[in-house]
Amino acid sequence: MGTKARAERKQLLLFTSVILGSLALGRGEVFTSEPHVRVAENKPAKLSCSYSGFSSPRTPSYEDRVTFSHSGITFHTVTRKDTGMYTCMVSEEGGNTYGEVSVQLTVLVPPSKPTVNVPSSATIGNRAVLTCSEKDGSPPSEYYWFKDGIMMPSEPKGNRAFSNSSYSLNHKTGELVFDPVSAYDTGEYTCQAQNGYGTPTRSEAVRMEAAELNVGGIVAAVLVTLILLGFLILGIWFAYRRGYFDRAKKGTSSKKVIYSQPAARSEGEFRQTSSFLV
Repeated sequence: MGTKARAERKQLLLFTSVILGSLALGRGEVFTSEPHVRVAENKPAKLSCSYSGFSSPRTPSYEDRVTFSHSGITFHTVTRKDTGMYTCMVSEEGGNTYGEVSVQLTVLVPPSKPTVNVPSSATIGNRAVLTCSEKDGSPPSEYYWFKDGIMMPSEPKGNRAFSNSSYSLNHKTGELVFDPVSAYDTGEYTCQAQNGYGTPTRSEAVRMEAAELNVGGIVAAVLVTLILLGFLILGIWFAYRRGYFDRAKKGTSSKKVIYSQPAARSEGEFRQTSSFLV
């Protein structure tokens, strides 16, 4: 569930009588005893809403899954899609004044197993980004990274086990950034997602190797490429000096056509009278 869906404002009008455009905020009071309701998914939930100063409030009907009363609304069962901000509005029947109060409903869903993106190798001195995420947790999960089974602190320099590393981690987004990568960063990395509801879940462990840039290998590859290119150029030059290209050109233009005039023949006599040589 995305942030946008969680921040969605639900307009469940508990007591209303006329179009909002013709209403004005009145002297009546609308209040709630619980402005933030947290309830597990597939359980009932009540959003309290009380009022005073309205002589004859009116209650509209709603979906079958919600029951209205003078003290609020009750969901028979909630799903993660019901998470959001709800507005309780009260107005007098036949009147033109209203009052309102908002209640935040958070449907609790434990996090699912997070997925991680960890590079199999990283070059020492370069930047490396590891990511972790899961889609089901409500409220949104926070993420914690482990290296070789040890939880990584937010400030590596203050921890002896990680003092040789230079990284930053964001518990909200799940990003772990090494900048730069050091030889000490080689290891198995695991991400844990937790949101205060249910059991925290961990990803599979993925190993990252921190390696030096192989300058010698790069130089050797460049030299081999240059040598092969030199042999190719030398071969072309040798073929040109030997005249292979000239012979090829002559071969394509040496075709000849020989035409013989027909000899005189008597009527009824047939024989080959012309020939072509290509």
